[in-house]
Amino acid sequence: MLKKSFYATLLIFVISASVIIGTSIHTLYSKKRVSVDPRLKEISGIEFDKSMRLWAINDGGDDAKLYRLADDGSIAKEVLVTNAKNIDWEDMTQNDFGHFFLGDFGNNKQERKWLTIYKIENPIDIKGNTTQAEIIKFTYPELNSQPVAPDKRNFDLEAFVSFGRHLYLFTKNRTKPFDGITNVYKVGDHAANFDAQLIDSFQTCTTMEKLCWITSAALSPDRKKLVLLDSTSIWLFENFTGDKFFSGDVSRIDLGIVTQKEAITFYDENTLIFTDEEFKGIGGNAYVIKLDEVEKKIIRQLPNK
Repeated sequence: MLKKSFYATLLIFVISASVIIGTSIHTLYSKKRVSVDPRLKEISGIEFDKSMRLWAINDGGDDAKLYRLADDGSIAKEVLVTNAKNIDWEDMTQNDFGHFFLGDFGNNKQERKWLTIYKIENPIDIKGNTTQAEIIKFTYPELNSQPVAPDKRNFDLEAFVSFGRHLYLFTKNRTKPFDGITNVYKVGDHAANFDAQLIDSFQTCTTMEKLCWITSAALSPDRKKLVLLDSTSIWLFENFTGDKFFSGDVSRIDLGIVTQKEAITFYDENTLIFTDEEFKGIGGNAYVIKLDEVEKKIIRQLPNK
């Protein structure tokens, strides 16, 4: 009797796990739009130009290139930034004037003291296949010549947005023990050397660090919504005051199965595009969600005024 009970329990567990995994896969793949060209196997940033054509960048190790994606996910054009290097390109954003910013600020080992952001014209204005960039340099005032203590390792970076005349950088937390806090730093949006100014922070989770590392960020065209991306979810911030992005309403959108989601941007006020890297046949796609059609888990909601 005990043996039968054990196998019955095991069968129920297997069936339940299969249902959960199947639901999780469907949650993500129901949003798939296209597969991305394999040459963008480590896609780390995406952005639309003024003609609403999608551009992408690869993570470190690739050439200093932007790639325009056709509607079927293939590469339609490449643009080389001739005075740039792709040490660890991690995100891409643009300002109100249409300038693109390319973030070469990945800092996995917390050893890079000076990080770089390349500023270029909107790709629609690039006539050929090359361009040059303004170079923005920044460092964290908290860093010094000493190795960073394990509980202070919050100087990796994979996400940023442009707001007003500044760039806002959201850290990828690597503290041990993991405390789940993404810090927000502020630098200027023009060629100069900056000390990054710490202005705010937000806690995503305190367990399973690789599931809630912040890997990309985007602001809606009207600058009233901020989203942060991690491996399983989108964090949505609304009704904030000024550049205090975490001061308003906060909700979370479940994206289903864990994949290496590394890039997100707005198409319009209600539509988001995000991508993930391919790994053993999973991922390597571009996905679309409509904010008015997805379920949002409310994390914090301000009282009605």
